[in-house]
Amino acid sequence: MTDIARAAGCSQATVSFVLNNSPGIRLSQQTRDRVIEAARSLGYSPPVFSALRPAVTPFEGLDGVIGFAVDQLATSPEAVVAIEGARQASWNAGNVLLVAQTMGDSVMEPRAIQALTRRGISALIYMTIFTREITAPDFLYSLEIPVILLNCYTADYAFPAVVPSEIAGGQSATRHLIGHGHRRIATITGEPWMQAAQDRLKGYRRALATADIPFDPELVVEGDWSASAGYAATVKLLALKDRPTAIFCQNDRTAIGCYEALKEAGLHIPQDISVVGYDDEEIARHLFPPLTTSILPHLAMGQWAIEQLETPPTPGRGRYPITKLECPLVERESVARVRDKSG
Repeated sequence: MTDIARAAGCSQATVSFVLNNSPGIRLSQQTRDRVIEAARSLGYSPPVFSALRPAVTPFEGLDGVIGFAVDQLATSPEAVVAIEGARQASWNAGNVLLVAQTMGDSVMEPRAIQALTRRGISALIYMTIFTREITAPDFLYSLEIPVILLNCYTADYAFPAVVPSEIAGGQSATRHLIGHGHRRIATITGEPWMQAAQDRLKGYRRALATADIPFDPELVVEGDWSASAGYAATVKLLALKDRPTAIFCQNDRTAIGCYEALKEAGLHIPQDISVVGYDDEEIARHLFPPLTTSILPHLAMGQWAIEQLETPPTPGRGRYPITKLECPLVERESVARVRDKSG
């Protein structure tokens, strides 16, 4: 939708309204034609509008209602994206999604799940905001419906689980900079206790090792995912005697602060220093220059969770592998080849 919106010169919301033939939305035929033409020119199949869709049959074993429990919803765009992915896949199969925010509370979470089961859900998607190994609460094991874990997993592999492939994502982002001739590559991490920060750093180090670039701890600055931390870390990196030619910011908000510090220092992106982010938040494409970044696959993770219900896992039986979905790199204008210092 982002690509189509850019090509059609409209908002992502407009693209969504057109492609889904949303009722009650008044758009000119010219706008609709422009969106459809942009979609076709980019190689997408013409949309099959809701009114033309044939009746669909719910997945075998489901009665049309799926529960979605997440620990945090109001403060996290990732949860909303994952829910939308599940919603799209659910509706395509004629199923309805019921969502509950649990806050991970030991008392209220089981009550929230119980409220969902009383409404006749046929399966449950259980999501955490931070990617991590969890100790699944006892009530998950006692449910007599399929349970899918999203953005988390258990040590006993008792449930199908899906998480982002963060190590590969960090490796891909760093390798992109190496491919542009950079060898003095810094990274600004997230909070070190978080698995996402640990894995993105592992990917960074693997990419350096694969390219025979020595790891320099001076080029790794700890942040906290915020723009202010990105600003402070970039100031620190610029003070180095041999400053980096590229900075891998481990999320887009960090990159915002990095941009500000570089511009305040009179440096140009990417001519003087290349910058890569991570997460592909909406702001990334509106920065100047637009930010090269990696997509967190929460939309695909939500869709994946629903797809597992085509052949529902048997509650309380078996060991299931952890599925890791790719974090694709979106190349924009914030990366350039490193300048030849001899020239």
